[in-house]
Amino acid sequence: MAGNRTFTMIKPDAFEAGNSGAILKMIEEAGFKIVAMKATQLTPELAGKFYEVHKERPFYKDLCAYMSSGPIIAAILEKDNAVEDFRTLIGATNPANAAEGTIRKIFAKSIEANAVHGSDSDENAAIEGSFYFSQTERVG
Repeated sequence: MAGNRTFTMIKPDAFEAGNSGAILKMIEEAGFKIVAMKATQLTPELAGKFYEVHKERPFYKDLCAYMSSGPIIAAILEKDNAVEDFRTLIGATNPANAAEGTIRKIFAKSIEANAVHGSDSDENAAIEGSFYFSQTERVG
């Protein structure tokens, strides 16, 4: 059964470009409820811990540098079928392949600077949300 929570980050490129409000508006208009949210900036060490699953991949070092290059907004979202519905809303990782009207099609600059992160499974959504938020920082 699909879960009702997912995790997202508005990445440094979208934050710097002033797109956070428009992205959050799209998220809410798609029926997601924000149950936790904060603006923060990752250190390279914290980015490394968050993306540890990719440690052996060739892009890991660049990803950690990019994700610690500026502020982000981290959020836990709630909706039935949250992970799958959010992945549909954000679009393909490569914005050139993203469907029209998706967050990445509208706001992404490249595969790396693709505006938002979205959890790829219910299990990862729980892990990623817990990386940023304690239980007392969540509503509902």
